[in-house]
Amino acid sequence: MVTAMVTARLSPGRVGAVMGRNVDALRSGPSYLLVLVSGFFEPVLYLLSIGVGVGSLVGDLTVDGRTLSYAQFVAPAMLAVSAMSGALAETTFNFFFKLKYAKVFDAILATPVRPVEIAFGELGWAMVRGSMYTGAFLVVMTALGLVEPVWALAALPAALLTGLAFGAAGMAVSTLMRGWQDFDLLSTGQFALFLFSGTFSPVRDYPAALEWVVHATPLYHAVELVRALAIGAPGWGQLVNAGYLAAMAVAGLWFAARRVDRKLCV
Repeated sequence: MVTAMVTARLSPGRVGAVMGRNVDALRSGPSYLLVLVSGFFEPVLYLLSIGVGVGSLVGDLTVDGRTLSYAQFVAPAMLAVSAMSGALAETTFNFFFKLKYAKVFDAILATPVRPVEIAFGELGWAMVRGSMYTGAFLVVMTALGLVEPVWALAALPAALLTGLAFGAAGMAVSTLMRGWQDFDLLSTGQFALFLFSGTFSPVRDYPAALEWVVHATPLYHAVELVRALAIGAPGWGQLVNAGYLAAMAVAGLWFAARRVDRKLCV
């Protein structure tokens, strides 16, 4: 019923207008474009320094019965991290600034656009930004021989689903932020996920108690889904990973839309 109520109020044209406003901001000057492009390099540098550099010391790993070089193990995780980081960058700092300080959404709501359409539009733009990082990173992975082209295409939707889930969650969290200081907590949480989600070592190597905690985290499911597809070893477990991320996306978008409505329309 909630989904029916949301879609009944949703206008694709107005959602597109919100996304178009972000495109216009991108065209307005080089600074935003430089920020957009710079977000691509962080996961690539991690891949080259740790996956390739440290990987020469680590050697091969066995994952799902397949022997992989350390770079092949790390690369899909960096792809998931790239999708997460790109989406969160747009739906946390940028979204919060528009909501609380620039009052962009107050101005938008003076038009026929509704809060739920703002949420969909901002998430849509975050997906565009995330897909830029994801596509470019997959090209790098393919060029380095870390993934077969056919499996790179299979991993692309998984990475986009990762961006969708984290983008919706980031937008929901941003509506609860009181000030810029609160983003320290978000950054700490994001970095913890980055380190302990099976990104650089198999989760089976963690202590049993920590392993169960990791299994409950969203980036773990994203890494598992993307890695299984990238190495060409998908299984039934990936349905659980995909379901987790899809539920996270729906819940985050619903919560964000309600919070924007409550903050701006009451």
